[in-house]
Amino acid sequence: MSLAERVDAHITRQSEALRELARRIHDHPELRFQEHRAVAFIRETLEAQGVQVEARTGGLDTAFRAVAGKPGGPRVAILAEYDALPEIGHACGHNLIAAGAVGAFLGLVGVADELQGQVELIGTPAEEGGGGKIRLLEAGVFAGLDAAMMYHPFDRDILMHPALASVWLEMSFHGRPSHAAAAPWDGASALTACLDTFRLVDGQRVHFRDGVRVHGYIKDGGQAVNIIPERAVAEFSVRALGVAEMERVRAIVERCARGAALASDVEVTIQARQGYRDMRNNDALADRFGAHLGSLGRTARRTAPEVGAGSTDMGDVSHAVPAIHPWLAICDAGTTTIHQHAFAVCARGERGLDSMLLAARAMARTALDVLHDDELRAAVRARFEATRNP
Repeated sequence: MSLAERVDAHITRQSEALRELARRIHDHPELRFQEHRAVAFIRETLEAQGVQVEARTGGLDTAFRAVAGKPGGPRVAILAEYDALPEIGHACGHNLIAAGAVGAFLGLVGVADELQGQVELIGTPAEEGGGGKIRLLEAGVFAGLDAAMMYHPFDRDILMHPALASVWLEMSFHGRPSHAAAAPWDGASALTACLDTFRLVDGQRVHFRDGVRVHGYIKDGGQAVNIIPERAVAEFSVRALGVAEMERVRAIVERCARGAALASDVEVTIQARQGYRDMRNNDALADRFGAHLGSLGRTARRTAPEVGAGSTDMGDVSHAVPAIHPWLAICDAGTTTIHQHAFAVCARGERGLDSMLLAARAMARTALDVLHDDELRAAVRARFEATRNP
């Protein structure tokens, strides 16, 4: 039996434990940086196999790391996510991401004495708007890695789907209150300026390049129906295929807010929250993952231009380390997609669990190749250097 086949066999032996891990995380959704139970479930699964787990990696309470193999050689990381969304729980399938990463790691733990390097399982909290991977990057957790990988559930199989550069903008409008019926002329409506910002942004969409996404919601629209709103707050997400276009559109959105505030004679303050960088998929690594996926019975498209894209802090990792973020179907194409109630149901269903185990096998085989195949590592590094910012 080959080394890869023995890795597969180890994953098969853990398959029920991995399914149960995915179900437990799904049944106890936790928001960004609050994923204490998810980490406890993962730790329990790892420690049951004799794996030591480092807590609070990078200084984050809900980050962790486990390592297997021999120091001094190549290093590859498999990343786990496990935070949920407000109201709709695991409608992004992070419970499956976590279980798949654990499965891939445990498969390699089973042959740890034969690895020509080290594999690391890194628990990365707060992908949903918290940028946990960015904090881990800043703490040096990814330093010296030859490759990093994870997979993401979706409605189709894609090896190299883009992810958009992003930034969040919170706009706080400050006006003058007055009685809305008795003396509305004495007031200056923060809400009017807030609503006008949305209208002005819509008017600018004709000037956005393909792939740009600008969307927002009103967090605070006033205090009472008979008071001219003194305060209103909106939050926008600005996304684009690259950082340069994202910054250009961000400036447009901020001008819209300032123009709306000027028109309503109110003040506006704008606070930016760090977003994510675009995803730079390493095609040499993605193609190797795709080859393993094919040998396991699934054929994935390299790209799918007709499908929309979101943002992920894996994009930031991909600018620092050769990385991949393939997508695997847990439902039929077009029936539902991420951040929908129906997708949360699929993330606990048998098809989702089966895809999770498939992802674990493909990632484990790919990680094994990174550690053992000098030519692959060279190709991965060459592609990474070729796509880096000058």
